[in-house]
Amino acid sequence: MSDQQEWEEFRQEMERWERETLQPSLDRFPERRTQFITTSSEPVNRLYTPADLQGKDYLKEIGFPGQYPFTRGVHPTMYRSRQWTMRMFAGFGTAEETNQRFKYLLGQGQTGLSIAFDMPTLMGYDTDAPEAEGEFGRCGVAVSSLKDMEILLDGLPLDRISTSMTINSPAAVIWAMYIAAAENRGISRDQLRGTIQNDILKEYIAQKEYIFPPVPSMRLVTDTIEFGSAEVPLWNTISISGYHIREAGATAVQELAFTLADGLEYVRWALKRGLAIDDFAPRLSFFFNAHNDFFEEIAKYRAARRIWARELRETFRAANPRSWLMRFHTQTAGVSLTAQQPEINIVRVAIQALAAVLGGTQSLHTNSMDEALALPSEQAVTVALRTQQIIAEESGVVNSVDPLGGSYYLEALTDKMETQAYDYFDKIEALGGLLPAISRGFFQGEISDSAYRYQREIDQQIRNVIGVNLHREAKEPEIPLLKIDPEGYQNQVSRLRKVRKDRDDGRVGQTLDRLRVACQGTENTMPFILDAVHAYATLGEITNVMKEVFGVYREENWI
Repeated sequence: MSDQQEWEEFRQEMERWERETLQPSLDRFPERRTQFITTSSEPVNRLYTPADLQGKDYLKEIGFPGQYPFTRGVHPTMYRSRQWTMRMFAGFGTAEETNQRFKYLLGQGQTGLSIAFDMPTLMGYDTDAPEAEGEFGRCGVAVSSLKDMEILLDGLPLDRISTSMTINSPAAVIWAMYIAAAENRGISRDQLRGTIQNDILKEYIAQKEYIFPPVPSMRLVTDTIEFGSAEVPLWNTISISGYHIREAGATAVQELAFTLADGLEYVRWALKRGLAIDDFAPRLSFFFNAHNDFFEEIAKYRAARRIWARELRETFRAANPRSWLMRFHTQTAGVSLTAQQPEINIVRVAIQALAAVLGGTQSLHTNSMDEALALPSEQAVTVALRTQQIIAEESGVVNSVDPLGGSYYLEALTDKMETQAYDYFDKIEALGGLLPAISRGFFQGEISDSAYRYQREIDQQIRNVIGVNLHREAKEPEIPLLKIDPEGYQNQVSRLRKVRKDRDDGRVGQTLDRLRVACQGTENTMPFILDAVHAYATLGEITNVMKEVFGVYREENWI
């Protein structure tokens, strides 16, 4: 509708529809509730029309796939040319057990690796450290030395497949172990493809798996960005993660805004280091949640691409169009899974995965039905992988690029989320920037409030969760659960002790001393970490050197 007369005719028709069609229907069949809301508690209108998009500039705000502002996707043909990477998150017990799971998944059609590490590894402890007692292999695989990494990757085609590693505070050390394991097999750094999560800001905001204070932690992240740009050019040295922000209780808009704010802060730190924007920005990647509200999630991804493209091009003056691209991995919402009636989690995951695909993800992990009860069994993880394969091969949703683009509802929701994200950017700036906002508890408070509101809506049955507060069953079905090797802990500790016994302790001490000096100065720490890793210094030993120099972070009591 291009002129005033057309809009007036539309308005009159809308009023006539409300009077002659809608109201008689409401008189006979009243709506089920007074207000309909998204998963994020945002109100949803009964109907969306061209009036919700009045004044919208198609070319400037929506455009074509593969062109700025990439609202409709980062590639012009999307999945018609290449499917997303099917990357099932896996890791438990020993390196041997997880290696077997990886080989099984690749045999079932998985197209990328994704490594989950156990809590001691995530926190920089060796398996036999007193602080690690009782946590071995429970939420991922234990990796305490290069030997563990070599076993974990044994027989895997590292020069032909990409690997994602969910590791943050000790990310530089674990990445060095991956690089060293590949080099020991004759695979050069420039052949390696993959991603380290390495997103320390979201740890302070949501997940709390931090070791060092924010400033030295940001230095380590910047070191990896600089090193990767020069030495490992096919690797994404950071995966800026909204997933864990959402899992902590954030709304979709908070996930969107806080994740992008983190990403922009990493750009600022890299620029302060003296790196050229177009040398590192093309290797930045993102990681988003796929929650229950189908359209809200799709709109989130579209708004994210548009905001990132605008900020990289207009604010940071990136000249290379690849720097404007937001490439992202998606994982279905673990927090949405229920221990009650676990089989119905298959349906939740399918809907969430479909939203990720229609939202244009480049990589996808689908959660398994049993993850509210235990680590995924082989049967459960196979069903989760098959869910992706059915979407890709049978559903038909991959046949057209951005098939929901132009939907009045979706476009209006995308615009609204974009506006709300910029409102959050303004609030963060008013607090002095991202690190001051963290220290003042801004993000933590926002997430806590939204998590409380969401749970209250469930408790009051404003929001229904099947099996929890609606359609409950007296007897829950039993499903087979994974059991890890009961001897795994002792085997891991024995291997770690053998590593310490067989290595050259003099060489280990020298590499750790050089790393200490590098941490005290301004040199890039990655070459020194790699030297220590090649000498079979353990994760805990390397982390302890950094603790001596950087200190250990304790969150302020901001409540």
